[in-house]
Amino acid sequence: MAQLALDKDFLLEFPSLEKQVRERVSEVFAKFEHATHAGLHLEKITGARDDRMRTIRIDQFWRGVLLAPPNGDTYTLLKVLPHDAAYDWAKRRKASVNAVTGAIEIRDIAALDASIPHMKRMAESVPERLFEHVKDADLRRLGIDEHTLPLVRVLTASFQLEAARGLLPPVQWDVLYGLAAGLSPEEVWDELGASIVGDVDPEDLDAAVRRSSDRVLLVEGPDELMAALAHPFDLWRIYLHPVQRAVVDASYKGSARISGGPGTGKTVVALHRAHRLARAGGRVLLTTFTSTLAESLQASLTLLAETTGAGEAPDVLSRVRVEHVDRLAHRVFREAHGLPELVTAQRERRLWEEVTDQLGLDLSATFLAEEWRQVVLARGARTAAEYLSAKRTGRGRGLGASAKAQVWQAVTAFQELLAERGLWTYETVVEEGARLLSERDDKPFDHVVVDEAQDLYPGQWRLLRAAAAEGPDDMFVAGDTHQRIYGPQVSFSEVGINVRGRSSKLRINYRTTAQILRWSLGLMRGQAVDDMDGGLDSVAGCRSEMRGAEPVLKGFTSWDTELRHLTETVRSWTDAEVLPEEIGVAARSNKTVEQVVAALEAAGLPARALAKGAHEGKGVAVGTMHRMKGLEFRCLAVVGTSGEQLPAPRSVTPEDEDPGAHARDLLRERSLLFVACTRAREQLTVSWHHSPSPFIDAVLSD
Repeated sequence: MAQLALDKDFLLEFPSLEKQVRERVSEVFAKFEHATHAGLHLEKITGARDDRMRTIRIDQFWRGVLLAPPNGDTYTLLKVLPHDAAYDWAKRRKASVNAVTGAIEIRDIAALDASIPHMKRMAESVPERLFEHVKDADLRRLGIDEHTLPLVRVLTASFQLEAARGLLPPVQWDVLYGLAAGLSPEEVWDELGASIVGDVDPEDLDAAVRRSSDRVLLVEGPDELMAALAHPFDLWRIYLHPVQRAVVDASYKGSARISGGPGTGKTVVALHRAHRLARAGGRVLLTTFTSTLAESLQASLTLLAETTGAGEAPDVLSRVRVEHVDRLAHRVFREAHGLPELVTAQRERRLWEEVTDQLGLDLSATFLAEEWRQVVLARGARTAAEYLSAKRTGRGRGLGASAKAQVWQAVTAFQELLAERGLWTYETVVEEGARLLSERDDKPFDHVVVDEAQDLYPGQWRLLRAAAAEGPDDMFVAGDTHQRIYGPQVSFSEVGINVRGRSSKLRINYRTTAQILRWSLGLMRGQAVDDMDGGLDSVAGCRSEMRGAEPVLKGFTSWDTELRHLTETVRSWTDAEVLPEEIGVAARSNKTVEQVVAALEAAGLPARALAKGAHEGKGVAVGTMHRMKGLEFRCLAVVGTSGEQLPAPRSVTPEDEDPGAHARDLLRERSLLFVACTRAREQLTVSWHHSPSPFIDAVLSD
């Protein structure tokens, strides 16, 4: 039985076809699975460099180009083009099997052959060539084949390698890019890692196509074909990098973790992981730290299920509960106690002040509240002895035994006040939910998958740990501690989660250009960021292979002139045919967001303020840096990054009041700016009025 595979490039180009052509493509290939080879009407191509290339009639004017294996039944749809263009495209291309990854590779062999003589003449006048330090044997071991090797040997500069990108198979170009960037052959081999398959039959094209999940979608019937064609831009649902695929498909003896810099696909991996576990029959909790992100995960999971197994989508979706962690806690709490009476931040502060007045303590309400959250709750201290021995990592103010005794007295009095008055805080609701789940033998889930793990605090981790029994594949966490904007520092081991030996790191950024990524990473340079596992995290090695414009950094004398510059910038983007919905503006405060929306609308530019549950809509998206979490835009402006606004004064604890909280708050504010800047895909502008934020000033002075 013939099976259809869709090449990534075809899906990228499919939306640009005329509607009637798209409909005809769907009709032609909907019955492909049940067609016989003789009934496919595949035409051989005279003069083709690869005699496995075929065309198929779409209508009188349009043709599809397919790769037809000599042995096997998997046919890969590569292009849909006008008649003459289809034949010309197919004549120039050649398919091969990568000797290392075993995956299919397709290149413009005619353009490659034509470019080599010119490059060779240029190289004769240059004393040194780009890869002369790398042996042929090492290049072949890394998958560079006989078609690419002649070009490699005449390259003299990295810009030539950049120009040749369109001529080379992606994996081979990645190998050369790594070597040109200074990696050794051994380091490049290590980076290939999960892509390496061992012995490869270079003639088995059918097997190669089936291995190529990073660029080829195998379509199981017309339902999957229709689902793929209905959402062709959502390629994350279909194609995974081999490193991502290895993590998704792995079987772990316990909990596992994936980390990585911004835009490296951690959320994509978490979604595919949850989907895989559910397809295997498990009850899965897919969770994160806010309702907005949970809604996004639900929508993405539904698309994924409908595309990769459309017939079984309802069953798979019924086995995954997508719920943000606080909602889970409240649901468990309500089942046992009904609705909690929650205290506001102002009322909680009054309770702490009542305690300090009653006890006559010389400790501020702010310090006591933070000590309760950061130490007592975070470490799970339930007795005075446990508190006295608890770690106070990150608490800048040291306490002697007598001071700790006073703190414990205050904490006890505060908790008694809550109990007497039937009051709860968000944290105590979560703690109670964790206690209730820990006492249950019938756990509600078999697997817990956590996205944006860096923003959860210890009580939430204890809740999630109690939601599934310990065992194989029990917990899977994805996050980047450099993007932490909520919650205190937490170590997995302290909340009963062991990921040692089961951690992986993603390093390739798929969202942001190298120029934007490099500048954004500079914001975090020199910052000591914990890795949630007893060590320090690093963004070293995080890279992007996309190139673009350098970020535009500009200061102004007033907020009005900064706003005028913003409207001019946004207009220049829309004039360049960037859709308003592809543009974002990030600011530190809600007040600034309102002013930006008003300025854009006054300039005749459609704009909308990002609010809870409103991440989609018409117009330029304007939101706080917190609201930017999980989003991305072709073009992004980060505004109001003045020293007076960033760090936000009200969000930073005074150093003389609590040095530890002060340092932690500053790092969180820096991470907010980092998160905002890394939402940009192609263009980034950062502006301020008066003096720049100290975070930016430090980068500018480098």
